[in-house]
Amino acid sequence: MSEDNQQQHTQAPDTKWQRDTIEKLASTALTEQKISRRWSVFFKALMFIYLFIVLFYVLGIFGGGKKGSEFHTALIDINGVIEAGGEVNADSVMSSLHDAYDNKGTKGIILRMNSPGGSPVQAGIINDEIYRQKKLHPKIPVYAVVEDICASGGYYIAVAADKIYVDKASIVGSIGVLMDGYGFTEVMKKVGVERRLMTAGENKGMLDPFSPVNPKQQALAQHMLDEIHEQFKAVVRHGRGARLKETPETFSGLFWSGEQGVKLGLADAIGSADFVAREVIKQEEIVDFTNKEDFASRIAKRIGASASTVIGETLAKQLVNAGGVKLH
Repeated sequence: MSEDNQQQHTQAPDTKWQRDTIEKLASTALTEQKISRRWSVFFKALMFIYLFIVLFYVLGIFGGGKKGSEFHTALIDINGVIEAGGEVNADSVMSSLHDAYDNKGTKGIILRMNSPGGSPVQAGIINDEIYRQKKLHPKIPVYAVVEDICASGGYYIAVAADKIYVDKASIVGSIGVLMDGYGFTEVMKKVGVERRLMTAGENKGMLDPFSPVNPKQQALAQHMLDEIHEQFKAVVRHGRGARLKETPETFSGLFWSGEQGVKLGLADAIGSADFVAREVIKQEEIVDFTNKEDFASRIAKRIGASASTVIGETLAKQLVNAGGVKLH
């Protein structure tokens, strides 16, 4: 075989390898461009949808707006457990109150109650804010209207209203304080688990569910509960005044039907939100001023929750479940 033929045979595989490599690189580049183009279109579409929704909110197309006619009855829903960061919390309710009172068309405010209670702190902040706003706007009455339940922390809020209206089958009352938890010491003995708790501070391990009850710490906790209970009683007495027909059971934690609640002075009369707007405030049109979480905030909360937040919330919930103070 000649030297030229040998060179041709040597170069042929090399040329084919180079051509295949170039084709693969070109194919890969085209594929990456297609993927990049698809993601670009996706993100552009997502951004367009987001801006479209924000625009709708700005224009007031969603939610009906809060302008109403010239005069109206303002409605604020207090619906659910009262807790910081929860569906019913002081910041949200206070914002609703500010919007309702500041609106020039508001002739009266209805707090529509559907709450079993919750945090005494959040309920107390809301109660204080209602009194503050009433002083600033003495001509705008505020009424609490109970639907299904207005118990404990919910009632703590309601007593700040000028009057409380109920349905005859509503649940009202439960004026008391509780701190609940579990004890696992006997279970641990049975399964052979030993608790090894180290603390710096005599009472740092107070209410630990895996340790035996300490009588001194139990007494301290009970004193705190009694103190908060006295605060609750004072708020009810201040809000209801001479209307309250106090008995030994009034502050025992019992609850009553709405009909019985009127007889006991826990409520003033039977009536719905529509009835109060129409017959009491004399403004039949009701405009909802409840501060609701918007779409963007809901998305941000779902997508943007960091690991530290999740861990913090988990630890906080464990602490509350172990011995948080609640008005329930």
